[in-house]
Amino acid sequence: MARTKRGRTALAGYLFLLPNLLGFLAFTLIPVVASLGLSFFEWDLFTPPKFVGLHNFTALLKDHDFWRYAFNTVFLMLTIPVNILGSLFLAMVMNQKLRGIVVFRTMYFLPTIVMGVGTYLLWRWIYNPDYGLINSIITHWFPRWLNDGISRLGVEWPPQWLTSVTWAKPALMFMTFWTVVGGYNMILFLAALQGVSPELYEAADIDGANRWQKFWAITWPLVSPTTFFVFTMSLIGGLQGGFDQAFVMTRGGPAGATTTISYYIYNHAFAWNHMGYAAAMAWVLFTAVFAATMLNWRFGGRVVHY
Repeated sequence: MARTKRGRTALAGYLFLLPNLLGFLAFTLIPVVASLGLSFFEWDLFTPPKFVGLHNFTALLKDHDFWRYAFNTVFLMLTIPVNILGSLFLAMVMNQKLRGIVVFRTMYFLPTIVMGVGTYLLWRWIYNPDYGLINSIITHWFPRWLNDGISRLGVEWPPQWLTSVTWAKPALMFMTFWTVVGGYNMILFLAALQGVSPELYEAADIDGANRWQKFWAITWPLVSPTTFFVFTMSLIGGLQGGFDQAFVMTRGGPAGATTTISYYIYNHAFAWNHMGYAAAMAWVLFTAVFAATMLNWRFGGRVVHY
């Protein structure tokens, strides 16, 4: 009787899991396995696939554009430490017991809620060189002698932002910082800070510790598990990201300055119909993400205080 009851309970559990399992099989596992098989073929969607073995992978090693766009991807990821520190600082500010603090938390989190095509279109307007907000401020509010002095230094000023090879990547990086600094990372850090016992800070005050000493000896070690998680997820997202911004704001330009690996995969797959080559690049990207994550777990975990 007991075995029958346990069997019915297990069956009910499996039935509840079945929809999610079917969705995982249909939309994740099977496509992933199919993409691995496709990476050994040459296929343009209009003719039968042609088996080419490892040709797509060997061609990838000689593809200068791929390595250039890999550099773009890594360069755009340089904002990750700044984003993390900014989120931690903002969380510490939002952790203060002040009147109306919930309103400020909501305001800083709003960009995350509306993040997407709408945000990218807004920032494309902000970066417009003729009537955008930033260049309007530079032109009308900055003294002429300052603008002329910057121009004499050989700096493109006011910047052309999204149409300039020099300024396109910094423009996207600043937009990313504005978008994510008050988002989920801030919420995670805020939750971690609220889990720190106030008694530790009281003891530090008795010992005469200043703010920096309390941060370095108490706050930073106790939020290190959250920092490790945030950095890991940011690392994964950075290697896989860059498509949305490039597609909406720059189309990968100017001259490929904002094209990332994910956008390059999209072009090969859906713009140029090189499905096999795109699948090979996707698996190289997967390998890079997996290796970076494992290295982070191997060496980054040493600085985490549990």
